[in-house]
Amino acid sequence: MKKLWSKRCQSLTPYVPGEQPRREKLIKLNTNENPYPPSPAVIEAIRTAAADLRLYPDPTCEEVRTALAQSLGVKPNQVFVGNGSDEVLSLAFCAFFDPDKPIRFADITYSFYPVFADFYGLRYEEIPLDETFTLPVEPFLEPDYGVVLANPNAPTGREMNFCDLRNIVEADPNRVVIVDEAYVDFGARSAVELVNEFPNLLVVQTLSKSRALAGLRVGFAIGNENLIAALNTVKDSFNSYPVDRLAQAGAVAAIRDREYFRLTVGKVRTTRSCTELALHDMGFTVCDSAANFLFVSHKKLSAQKLLDELRQRGILVRWWDKPRIRDYLRITIGTEEEMKALCEAMKEIIGGTTDTE
Repeated sequence: MKKLWSKRCQSLTPYVPGEQPRREKLIKLNTNENPYPPSPAVIEAIRTAAADLRLYPDPTCEEVRTALAQSLGVKPNQVFVGNGSDEVLSLAFCAFFDPDKPIRFADITYSFYPVFADFYGLRYEEIPLDETFTLPVEPFLEPDYGVVLANPNAPTGREMNFCDLRNIVEADPNRVVIVDEAYVDFGARSAVELVNEFPNLLVVQTLSKSRALAGLRVGFAIGNENLIAALNTVKDSFNSYPVDRLAQAGAVAAIRDREYFRLTVGKVRTTRSCTELALHDMGFTVCDSAANFLFVSHKKLSAQKLLDELRQRGILVRWWDKPRIRDYLRITIGTEEEMKALCEAMKEIIGGTTDTE
């Protein structure tokens, strides 16, 4: 099976992405995609860019960096752009962490972090969240540890206390703290405002979620010029052209259309609140969420049973068979109509069983 594989390749345990089904007419609430299309300006920009694909794209993504810098209140040389935030995170693990010093992240968080660490031969420690899925601050204040924080966290959706986050960054100026803000636009306070104060802070964001560009693959990092230079060094040691011309054109248009961004994010947040209330009324435990998803459990039925029952009704959600969270489902916020269908299905499932799994 693994004949001709290198020993390193044989030892890897890759990340498992959420299911991307071929079947039509499913309500897809399992991969945290935006339920609304991208800005019409994005489609027009891509159409224009597609007229000439002879030339390589700009390896520096200058227009994207300039648009992001203007939007976020930083300088263009404080912005790095990559092929989705996963690539940016991977390059950051390589650029800022060494095998002789472990890194720390939560035990319940984005499951790509240990994959990145293993790929680069890095030691890591998983710090347990408390019973409410809140991050304990003290272990992250200790010096000599690299730090990776998802804020809001995934899959729980919880937002970190901003003072706690600041204290972690401030605790040791000689180590890099990476704050992964893939879902920040849906209600959390961004750490971007701290990058000019702390040269050891790198904030990573994406256009996949709040700008509805998951299919275009554009992520970015904001930080001190020194950190950005390190990311460029690593990037240019792998691939100098990771972001194609269409993606760059679409990204610039999405960043500039602030009105459309506010409109669609507002819709998601409103639908999230309504869905949370409806699930509460059905007896669900729902974690506080600042993301575009909810993390829920029900005492009457196991999460796996709910997962299977929903799938039979054409609704996909996400479940992990892992300690501490196997009783929870992560449900992406869809359109208002999709979430009404989810809630109706949940009522039917819960009301039609005496099961106590």
